Amino acid sequence: MQSKPILTLDDVKKIAAAAEAEALANKWAVAISIVDDGGHMLWFQRMDGAAPISSHIAPAKAKTAALGQRESRVYEEMINNGRVSFLSAPEIAGMLEGGVPIVVDGYYVGAVGVSGVKSSEDAQIAKAGIAALG
Repeated sequence: MQSKPILTLDDVKKIAAAAEAEALANKWAVAISIVDDGGHMLWFQRMDGAAPISSHIAPAKAKTAALGQRESRVYEEMINNGRVSFLSAPEIAGMLEGGVPIVVDGYYVGAVGVSGVKSSEDAQIAKAGIAALG
């Protein structure tokens, strides 16, 4: 039997607070989603002024990054480079940059998905949140 780290509610709150702080520092209105390693929602928030569609895109990016154990931008890049068959991949719908896996001691324990600004800025916010874990 193997043991692995898991995200606690305190961990999730740290990630969310740091991600929100990054968004606020840049005056970006976004939705932030945090999921466990199975893509199950642990946290969601939509900041004032964020577009309603961001409420669907952020969780999809997070789930894609968690299940794929890679940044969601990898799928976007594959599709943009002609591998359009990934559009039919099961269980992943957020194939846009902005979903970032959370890796602790080599274990994938979840992911953060952000939506609302440029995709690279969404990823910046997600990475700032994850960095709060230390």
